[in-house]
Amino acid sequence: MNLPDAVRLRCAPNKKIKGHAMWHDNETTVDYVNFRLVAKACAELIRDTGGEPISIGISGGWGIGKSSLVRMVASELSPDQGAGKSAVSTEASKYIVVTFNPWLYQGFEDARTALLQTVGDAVLEEAQKDTGLVDKAKSLVKRINFLRLAQLGGEVAATLITGVPVGLIGKVVEAGSEAWNKESIKEGIAAAQEVPGAAKGILDEAKPMSLPKEIQSFREALEDLFEELGITLVVFVDDLDRCLPKTAIATLEAIRLLLFLRRSAFVIAADDVFIRGAVRVHFAGTGLDDDVATNYFDKLIQVPLRVPRLGPNETKAYTALLFLERAHRSGQLDTEIFAAAKTSVEARLRETWTGKAVDLAFLESLVPQGNAELLGLMGLAERLAPLLFSASTVQANPRLIKRFLNTVFLRKTLAKPQNIDVDVQALAKWHLLERCDEATANALAEKVSAESEGRISLLRDAEEAAKDQEAKIQLPFGDKPFLREWLLLEPLLGDMDLRPILHLSRDSTVRDFGADDLNSAGKALRDALISARTSNDALKQQIREAGDVQSGLAMARSWEARRSSRTWQKAEEVLMLVEVCRIHSSAGPRAAALVSQAPVAQLAPGLVSALASCEWAREVLTKWESDEQTPQSVKRAITSARKQ
Repeated sequence: MNLPDAVRLRCAPNKKIKGHAMWHDNETTVDYVNFRLVAKACAELIRDTGGEPISIGISGGWGIGKSSLVRMVASELSPDQGAGKSAVSTEASKYIVVTFNPWLYQGFEDARTALLQTVGDAVLEEAQKDTGLVDKAKSLVKRINFLRLAQLGGEVAATLITGVPVGLIGKVVEAGSEAWNKESIKEGIAAAQEVPGAAKGILDEAKPMSLPKEIQSFREALEDLFEELGITLVVFVDDLDRCLPKTAIATLEAIRLLLFLRRSAFVIAADDVFIRGAVRVHFAGTGLDDDVATNYFDKLIQVPLRVPRLGPNETKAYTALLFLERAHRSGQLDTEIFAAAKTSVEARLRETWTGKAVDLAFLESLVPQGNAELLGLMGLAERLAPLLFSASTVQANPRLIKRFLNTVFLRKTLAKPQNIDVDVQALAKWHLLERCDEATANALAEKVSAESEGRISLLRDAEEAAKDQEAKIQLPFGDKPFLREWLLLEPLLGDMDLRPILHLSRDSTVRDFGADDLNSAGKALRDALISARTSNDALKQQIREAGDVQSGLAMARSWEARRSSRTWQKAEEVLMLVEVCRIHSSAGPRAAALVSQAPVAQLAPGLVSALASCEWAREVLTKWESDEQTPQSVKRAITSARKQ
């Protein structure tokens, strides 16, 4: 995704841009991919426990739909489920549904204490309805405050509040240990004092108290309160795989404290691959093997549930429903028709195992006859879906599909004020190539020029050759199955002026197609810069003769041409920037924009040495030096270069 698109989508994901609705990236209970069946089964597992504890793990990769599935499960238990908590009565039980997102607390509060407090608040609110149980609920909150305090300030804090040595802490205090942060202890005391007598009534001041016994007492008190209130606590833990490893492990440890209590259920959404990585970080240096890392999560989870990946039919249906949702939100499709379409899709997806496919005829039946725009989009969904399903860079990931379509429609929106008339289907086809095979897209873009009126004969020949399965397709396409399918995708682009499409997909560096495009001297310089590995007098002379405008364009073109082989490790990779800017300082801002794209984690000191003497790169080096992801060797190289 190019920079203008990314900025606009991050800043206003839920806005309409000049009348064109975009798709937000939030979790939803609206089911476009037949997840509702899985959600119903998960909710049924919770109902059928008969009060026995249960833990369910919902796993899957980034963007696959874990959060949406969690919300659907919650809605099955509580139709009025909101963002926080709610209660719903059934014949057998009353469910107190709590949604906990540790990512929101990261950096502000310890995830363990936040989870305990969230559960305590939910139970206390429910107990307010029964005056006979309010005192018990308040006593439970006191216990939670004690445990929060013990976590925040350790046993030192518990000793300071109660006056009773907890465990071995008396010995530590006597030894004058300063292991605990005094300010944290003070904050913990203040937090506990928010509930009058928080530390009183928990401990018998005549007896020393051990923290393990207090934890067990807390569990027993919570279990008893659930029983007396007649409730089942259902805790949904979401976005665990967005957290730093420390927060993720802290949350899992808190879950362990509450886990396997009668009348309790946990539904934990996380990428199991991420959790294994977090466990390895947590136990770094202990020689932890993969089996142990896997078992850590498995011991918390009784019922593992993996979010199903979209199949070809689901991908097609999902893409089509996104088009219909956009039309509905912009007023082009009646609510009744949109609702009927969702119902039809849900029914069809339940029957695909019988051979009933989501084909073009079915998709066209979802929209009013005569609506040419929507019929065209149904055709686009039917053609795009197989490639969105098979492409390794998308793999039918719902979030990536949304982002793909957001980019396409944003470009369509940006075309109007620039008096560019371009079909959304052509934009979609080109962006699919950008997304799935950037090297080929760049190679084709380099061949577009004003001289050929934006048409690429090589692309036209390849589209023709692709029609024959036996024919070989010349480079840059080769024999890649994806590219052959892409070439056959309608509309064909070989006879189309691609300058408008590339203009809409341009970034700040390349593809300035028009009258100021490369002339013969600029093209020669571009080729020389692509092949150059060291500075030489002949190259410098070419740069002078080309002039500042052509040199700037040639610099950008050569930079783009070497994108696929760039490692961000070697000085020679920025040679074209350094050499052009040394002679034409006007190219500096463009060069800075190019090099600022670097993935800082991949940088090597060799690149710094090449840029250290460049005035235009000074600000970029400063940003790298302050970036947490920049390797320490690179930071040292920047500091050393400045001293010299």
